[in-house]
Amino acid sequence: MEEFKTVEVTTDLLIIGPGMAGSGACVEGAHWAKENGVKITVVDKAAMERSGAVGMGLSAINQYQGENSPVDYLSYVRQDLMGLCRDDLVMDISRHVNGSVHMFEGYGLPIWTDPDGNYVHEGRWQLMINGESYKAIVAEAGKNAVGMDNIIERVFVVRLLLDKNDKNKVAGAIGFSVRDPEIYVFKFKACIVSAGGAVHVFRPRSTGEGLGRAWYPPWNAGSSSYLTTTAGAEMTSQEVVFIPGRFKDGYGPVGAWFLLFKAAATSATGYNYMAEGLAEGGELHNWPPYGEVKPIPTCLRNHLMMIEMYHKGDGPIFIHTDKAIAKLAEQAPDEKAYKKELKKLEAEAWEDFLDMTISQAVLWAAKDVFPEEGPSEIMPSEPYFIGSHSGASGAWTSGPEDIQTGESKSDYFWGYNRMTTVKGLFAAGDGVGVSSHKFSSGSFTEGRIAAKAAVKYCVDNPELPEVDSAEVDKLKERIVLPLKHYEDHKNYTTLGSTDKKYDLPVEEVNPNYITPKMAIFRLNKIMDEYVAGWGSQYNCSAITLNIALDLIKLLKEDLNKLAARNLHELMRCWENVHRVQIAEAHTRHKLFREETRWPGYYYRSDFRKMDEEKWGKVFVNSVYDAEKDEFTMLTRPLHHLVEIKEVVGM
Repeated sequence: MEEFKTVEVTTDLLIIGPGMAGSGACVEGAHWAKENGVKITVVDKAAMERSGAVGMGLSAINQYQGENSPVDYLSYVRQDLMGLCRDDLVMDISRHVNGSVHMFEGYGLPIWTDPDGNYVHEGRWQLMINGESYKAIVAEAGKNAVGMDNIIERVFVVRLLLDKNDKNKVAGAIGFSVRDPEIYVFKFKACIVSAGGAVHVFRPRSTGEGLGRAWYPPWNAGSSSYLTTTAGAEMTSQEVVFIPGRFKDGYGPVGAWFLLFKAAATSATGYNYMAEGLAEGGELHNWPPYGEVKPIPTCLRNHLMMIEMYHKGDGPIFIHTDKAIAKLAEQAPDEKAYKKELKKLEAEAWEDFLDMTISQAVLWAAKDVFPEEGPSEIMPSEPYFIGSHSGASGAWTSGPEDIQTGESKSDYFWGYNRMTTVKGLFAAGDGVGVSSHKFSSGSFTEGRIAAKAAVKYCVDNPELPEVDSAEVDKLKERIVLPLKHYEDHKNYTTLGSTDKKYDLPVEEVNPNYITPKMAIFRLNKIMDEYVAGWGSQYNCSAITLNIALDLIKLLKEDLNKLAARNLHELMRCWENVHRVQIAEAHTRHKLFREETRWPGYYYRSDFRKMDEEKWGKVFVNSVYDAEKDEFTMLTRPLHHLVEIKEVVGM
């Protein structure tokens, strides 16, 4: 501890995690902060230019309203989530998102346009972009708004601190630099948690050299959920994971292929399972009303794929890129134009990957894949926690006051938009539950919404809360404990880096500690085998979930013996602590909801069907008591603020 310097930062509003939501919070927050004399500070585990889910880039903006109404978008979201979403949160983003997209274009983001100057749509809500530098462009706007002197990079926030005099009010945060031996203690009036969802809670399909490969960015370790949960905030829908269907091994996106190129997917023998599922008497009619209208919910599209792969054994699943490209090119008037159009479409196919999933393009090149000549395999991935996409997990937050009805206002509004049940603690992006399908532009918009409300909270509550110094001292020791474990026990090992003869790189096996790599393997195995990962074909039951809870309890005990050789591994240790917290919450939520509402995301083998009467009008929520290490499970009512007469498609 003598080697670690303590850096104290006092501010009014702290933004934790400037991904897309955090960048939106920077842009909007800075405007209102300057008008009201509020100081904003930003902290990022990585570098803001490339942090967050959009760090590698994107090939499309997936939420743009255009001339559609918020109710139109709500119809699509509600259908895709099998009926369960917060109408007020979804429509709040929807009514502001066009402005965010126009801001992106003003920042310099290239959006595709046709010869008439109109945006090129991938689908009803999606715009095609040249988005390799999407995050860098948006981050620059956020940096300029807040000012570089107020941005702290390469600092991992470990935990939030509560007010010494009010345990339901946030007062600060503590973390450490991943580059220098420094502990950071932040003191503030309010904070916005926008630190992403979680990947690598479940065992990934990729192994060996591809171990870190996932669809959702591997650096997202559940920090949003951990920070809000351990602060005592009420959480919602932690049972809802997202499992995207993606190109095999490289996890490349399929959206452009289905929506823009109009490609079809079939089983190995050519069975068009999507069309058959919709036909009279098809599988989708077993999931009314959501399986009986278009667009088909994401989970049900997965469900049809899984039937072919796991139940019928007619896998793998192929997406016919070659037929899609040929069909589009056939519209050309002559052979010369046909060849030119074919080359153009081929280039667009490769660009789709190079804009956002470069590893897929590399894999195609390595395997001599030519998308215009033959089909490619697609598959369901491992589960992810991502409240901004087709999942729903996150914090239970207050919504906008003006959208509420009399009944919803008492349940969905408590003073400040996007504030959690802990005073001064706001969330945005993947940090907010049941405001799904906001994607990148909607997350940026939600960051703007949260920041405006958080600045107002700071103005309304001008006194700085009191941080408990004794708690800070305990956490300082706890944070660096893995480094001490390693130093104390590194020589008592089976394999060591001191063995020059064999040049063995790490001390993997030691009776006194557990390495972060071994810890994540252990978590992955528990979740995959007992909590409905791909290895169990996405099945679980009360029996397997209770086994998982027993194993997670043992793992949590062993996390006290994590060891780190350096600051990078110290970060890995604490990422695992964050992952285990969301893993336990997910398992408890899954056990509590006794139905299969999202087939294709997971199956309760002991409750195979939806139970609309018991579960169709409630959200599953939880509150965690950090001192007792206990969860309290509860439900909150679903209020539909508008009646949906027609489901609006993709």
